[in-house]
Amino acid sequence: MIPIASNWIITLIFAALPISEVRGAIPLAIGVYGFSAVDAYLLAVLGNLLPVIPLLLFLEPISDYLMRYPAGNRFFTWLFSRTRRKYIQDRENFSMIALAIFVAIPLPMTGAWTGCAIAFLIGMKFRNALIAIASGVLVAGAIVTTTVMSIKLLAF
Repeated sequence: MIPIASNWIITLIFAALPISEVRGAIPLAIGVYGFSAVDAYLLAVLGNLLPVIPLLLFLEPISDYLMRYPAGNRFFTWLFSRTRRKYIQDRENFSMIALAIFVAIPLPMTGAWTGCAIAFLIGMKFRNALIAIASGVLVAGAIVTTTVMSIKLLAF
């Protein structure tokens, strides 16, 4: 049997991963490890927020570094112009609320990792991006926890 502390760490790591995030960590914590809804929620939210600050801080310096090379310059020039042309130009009012709602939707490709990429691409300020993404993660965690607990009650 894996000790409880290891289960916490596994849940935190699972929540920090870009594919699973809270959508995978909460069902894991409740369904596999038997955590309470509150413990699962708190661990998953904390784990999902762990990579947010480094991502928000380092996406720009990494892209700047990669733009020194021809392939990186072509890619980021294409990405930035395409993103601004297709999404931002028509939606200048893309705000913290819109980003928070996007992150809060517990579907694939809508979590904190993608929220960080969007915030970077649209040039959102660090503080605003952090608040919007954290708010979205809190809501997504609540939605997933409620869904998992409802299924658990219905199934058992």
